[in-house]
Amino acid sequence: MMLESLPGSSGYLDLHPERRMSYFGNPYILGLTVVAGISGLLFGYDTGVISGALLYIKDDFEVVNQSSFLQETIVSMALVGAMVGAASGGWINDAYGRKKATLVADVVFTAGAIVMGVAGDPYMLIVGRFLVGLGVGVASVTAPVYIAEASPSEIRGGLISTNVLMITAGQFLSYLVNLAFTQVRGTWRWMLGVSAVPAVIQMMKLKLYLCFLKFMTFARLEDEIDHLSASLEQERQNQHTVKYMDVFKSKEIRIAFLAGAGLQAFQQLSGINTVMYYSPTIVQMAGFSSNQLALLLSLIVAAMNAAGSVVGVYLIDHVGRKKLALSSLSGVVVSLLILSGAFFGQSQLSGSSSPLYGWAAVIGLALYIAFFSPGMGPVPWTVNSEIYPEHYRGICGGMSATVNWISNLMVAQTFLSIAEAVGTAATFLILAAIALVAIVFVIVFVPETKGLTFAEVEQIWKERAWGTNYNIHTLLHHQNHSYS
Repeated sequence: MMLESLPGSSGYLDLHPERRMSYFGNPYILGLTVVAGISGLLFGYDTGVISGALLYIKDDFEVVNQSSFLQETIVSMALVGAMVGAASGGWINDAYGRKKATLVADVVFTAGAIVMGVAGDPYMLIVGRFLVGLGVGVASVTAPVYIAEASPSEIRGGLISTNVLMITAGQFLSYLVNLAFTQVRGTWRWMLGVSAVPAVIQMMKLKLYLCFLKFMTFARLEDEIDHLSASLEQERQNQHTVKYMDVFKSKEIRIAFLAGAGLQAFQQLSGINTVMYYSPTIVQMAGFSSNQLALLLSLIVAAMNAAGSVVGVYLIDHVGRKKLALSSLSGVVVSLLILSGAFFGQSQLSGSSSPLYGWAAVIGLALYIAFFSPGMGPVPWTVNSEIYPEHYRGICGGMSATVNWISNLMVAQTFLSIAEAVGTAATFLILAAIALVAIVFVIVFVPETKGLTFAEVEQIWKERAWGTNYNIHTLLHHQNHSYS
């Protein structure tokens, strides 16, 4: 079958425009996306809730209040768990499937939320954060791949971006919950403990929804299922056990993984979770000392994050992944320079503070989110869910997600310490320089995958690896393999 005739390819859809699906064209696919996207909600809630809870944890535990390292450990232990969860998540997905992997993530996340809610000391709290991180790590691998494999190619980016929208919605929800519990006894315990509720809901909804979906049909969906079935049959004929080192033995997979893992690394190293984890602390650094005011201003930042993700859902299948990432990173650089300037100006006031510089810092935070959330929020997860061949998708998705969490950990574990050592202004300047490097990386290594089928994306990597002669190389490889 010629590539142009495959369901989901541009040629096929030009010949059959009646089969082209819109984002809201089928409520059942969108519903499955939302149910799977509850994993993103958990992801987002966990990253956002700790920023507010940390203010009250410091009040309850003097040892935490006196140690920046312990504060960073409470924040970042979830990232350690997520690294382990993401690294094992690819294997869990390949061995047991997307549905079971999601349910495993929900169970572990729920256990972690309960441990955090009843923690009697900071060290038990750290254990709970690790368990929650395990669940988030597995979910961060599973949800985008699950959605991608169920999505028609022409709206795949928008549907995967819905998972990122759920992440930002979870962050916004976490700030609402933080604000709601500021006057309630046991503040941070409620903030952290209620995160078990979405995980339980997802376990119930996923089981019910998949049973319901079996009775639904849709012409365009049937095309995708037929094409996927044919692809899977071809994979079974060439099936072999994929090991981690196999990713680096194949030139085209190695190039694809470089692009995917690089995007994941730059998403974090450009500072997003510095903003999300520590936004209340940053606001207080800027001169707003009230916990309640810091949380309220952070809530506005989180609302902009969610709103930007809505824009990203639309733009990613219209503008494309690469252009969206480049425009996003350009705005991030400008925003980080504003933040750096605001804190530099504040530092020159010799112990006093200026509302002008304080509000400049808040504006810098808001602009950062406005630029980051539509682009570098969804693009790395979208690209990583569509650039690998089927039998590499689980393991490469897990490895690239692990890179994301390692980078996340590096930023979260070092931000306060670096800010204390070189100043907050210089810290944001470093992040701006990293974002500039990210722009160059995207230009050089990341292809445009908008609207392409998995087969068409695979062709891109073969051409990049072997040039126009990749078909000859493949034939020779098979001949040599048959003689061996």
